[in-house]
Amino acid sequence: MHGTKGSERGKKTGKSSKRKVKIYKNKKKERDELTEIQELQKSYENVDSSNIASFQDLPLSRRTLKGLSENGFTVPTEIQRESICLGLRGLDILGAAKTGSGKTLAFLIPVLELLYCRQWTRLDGTGALIITPTRELAYQIFETLRKVGQYHDFSAGLIIGGKDLHFEKKRMDQCNIVICTPGRLLQHMDENPLFNCSSMQILVLDEADRCLDLGFEKTMNSIIENLPPKRQTLLFSATQTKSVRDLARLSLKDPMYVSVHEHAKHSTPESLQQSYIVCELHEKMSMLWSFIKNHQKQKILVFMASCKQVKYHYEVFCRLRPGISLLALYGTLHQLRRMSIYESFCRKSSAVLFATDIAARGLDFPEVNWVVQLDCPEDANTYIHRAGRTARYHRGGESLLVLLPSEEEAMVKELENKKIPIKRIRINPNKLQTPQRKMEALVARDSNLKESAQRAFVSYLKSVFLMKNKDVFNVHALNTDAYSSSLGLAVPPRIRFLQKLQKNQQQNVKNNEIKEDNNKDLIAALKSRKENDSEELSSEEEEEESVTKSVPPEHKKQQQQKILNFGLTGSDSEEDDILQIKRKDHDLEGELEVPDSAPGLEKMSKKKNKIVTKAAIAKKILKKKIVANKKTVFDEEGEAVLNKTKERVSELAKEYETEDVGGIDIEKAKLVLREEDKFDKQLFRERVKAKHREKKRKLKKPKEEEDEEEEDKEGDSGGDWEGEDSDSGPDLSWLPDPDKVYKQDGSVSGPSDYSEQSDSESQADSGSQSEDPIHRPIPLKRKLSDGKKNTQKKRRLGDEDESDDDKPLDTGLSLPEDEELALQFLQSGR
Repeated sequence: MHGTKGSERGKKTGKSSKRKVKIYKNKKKERDELTEIQELQKSYENVDSSNIASFQDLPLSRRTLKGLSENGFTVPTEIQRESICLGLRGLDILGAAKTGSGKTLAFLIPVLELLYCRQWTRLDGTGALIITPTRELAYQIFETLRKVGQYHDFSAGLIIGGKDLHFEKKRMDQCNIVICTPGRLLQHMDENPLFNCSSMQILVLDEADRCLDLGFEKTMNSIIENLPPKRQTLLFSATQTKSVRDLARLSLKDPMYVSVHEHAKHSTPESLQQSYIVCELHEKMSMLWSFIKNHQKQKILVFMASCKQVKYHYEVFCRLRPGISLLALYGTLHQLRRMSIYESFCRKSSAVLFATDIAARGLDFPEVNWVVQLDCPEDANTYIHRAGRTARYHRGGESLLVLLPSEEEAMVKELENKKIPIKRIRINPNKLQTPQRKMEALVARDSNLKESAQRAFVSYLKSVFLMKNKDVFNVHALNTDAYSSSLGLAVPPRIRFLQKLQKNQQQNVKNNEIKEDNNKDLIAALKSRKENDSEELSSEEEEEESVTKSVPPEHKKQQQQKILNFGLTGSDSEEDDILQIKRKDHDLEGELEVPDSAPGLEKMSKKKNKIVTKAAIAKKILKKKIVANKKTVFDEEGEAVLNKTKERVSELAKEYETEDVGGIDIEKAKLVLREEDKFDKQLFRERVKAKHREKKRKLKKPKEEEDEEEEDKEGDSGGDWEGEDSDSGPDLSWLPDPDKVYKQDGSVSGPSDYSEQSDSESQADSGSQSEDPIHRPIPLKRKLSDGKKNTQKKRRLGDEDESDDDKPLDTGLSLPEDEELALQFLQSGR
């Protein structure tokens, strides 16, 4: 009946009928899921891991099984069978298995099933937290989760460093499964108000021993404090930690230790062939070059100790061109670049990847043929993780370890104790190729490559020096000069940290020797002093007894103290007790240390000759409040002149600077700025006025110079041609010699200037003489101007000697006769 009524109503209003049908379908779907969840939870207790042959035999949801089958996961591995069954029951797990045994699926499947059974939605927030030590491993887990859990409705987020922090902040509250690295997770916990872990259900630590070691200790402690105590915890690693301290930090409750390979013969995969070679440090480069040249069609992973080594080897080998694709993966690269390198190496069938230990844990590189450990690993666990990048999922692979002669004995013992089967092999010298000459040429040509080689050299020595196991790593046993030349360097770089270490060791040895010598001398001095004191006391005992009887008891203590002081100072006269130095609160140079066993003497300390550094001097200056590089100018009276441009002038500003109050008083600072602004404006006005005065002075200078020149011209008829001063009178050097003009007989020779006139002047003179027959002399002013022109012309031409034409003509006649003769010439010419 209810069904028919519903159908009739649906005919009248189509929307209502459709809406009712949709609700009915959702309810049916929810009922099916609830019944499925209840059946799954009932079957968790009855599962036997020994009877499981495929994932279909496990009590898993249809969505998970569909995702596994579509991605080719059909048969579970040993660690997956054991840990999934325990994880579905909600137990805490410590999972340990060999590398490449499928630990990622062992914790991803329990995470998906737990959230599915509890019907987790996006509104519920973060339900699962997966923490890994490296970004590449987090990215790999995220990609696996996307494949396996593609049919679930959960949201997942990859939270790692090097990505957009603001983009992650806005979406953290919507992520049900968070896959992250410790540093970025703690940053969100501290800075992101949207991120909340209070409802988290399960915590997973992949590579747990690395997450819990000293490198991440502080970060992990801070993260664990923010997590809810009621949760399920899963720890997985190839080298699992069993430290009670680490397990107590995670507050595990009755954890189940799952180690399927604990009783195995070897701790590495059986299909992995392991070997090592011994070579000198300077032979490593030629060995690696020869190895790559002989394996050009294979996939090789080369591990090194530091990022700078990886960078240099990658740059040099790219220029040497070995004939195979080269890649480099290290920590200082940008995150997007690291992800692209990881993906490209996974895609390639033949390539060489130079990498640091960030690629040693958890990464699943498909079909790696060789793992070459060019630098010795830190310990056996690091070796296991490095070698585990090949021979994964029952496939074959080979591992080669390169050891120095100083590292061989201790490292091989450590590997044998970890049940690692490794054999020594020898290099065929006929196949060795040395690229040293080419590298030297490349380094000499490129300064950037040279700097990279120097950094690689120093970083390797530092890594060896900082290693804990000194039985394996001995930096003093390395031939540094030969190693630097093998990198292409003509001169080995300075190793400053080793130089400082040697200086400190030498100084400590000297100090110990000095202390021993001082102690011996002091003991001998004490013995001789005791003998002398005993002799003196025996002779003075009788005198002291007579004196002490007459002395009252109040002054006896003072006398005893004086005797003790007398013994300490070693004085021979009684007057020395009055002017005695009490050396209790200060030490002097050259004092010796006295052992505690010496009776009646105080312990004296010898001052160490410390090297005074620039930092220590700067601290002393700061304590004394001495301003460095300060220049003070004093006037004639000896008072300091205030520099208004650099120092505060107003009284209010001086008071504000002397106040010892924390923070900044903004209102008072505004008043100080206003007061100082007045002085600044006044100083600016003075500067502007000084500029105007300078401009006026410069404009006055050319006018004064012009006036001086005009005065010189007026005062000096011919000008100062010979460099004489204007006050010395006119220059008369152009006039003829009077001895030549006025002869001894009284006759006068006519001047040459009268005869050397221009044509226009002669015509004018002749015209005047025709009118007046009397000869008139040329005016003095005209003669002066003509003389001036002649002298100027001579000076321009550089003629200092007078020519023959300029000399006066000697006719042998008297002056009146010459005049008459000149008149006749003029009349005849007219």
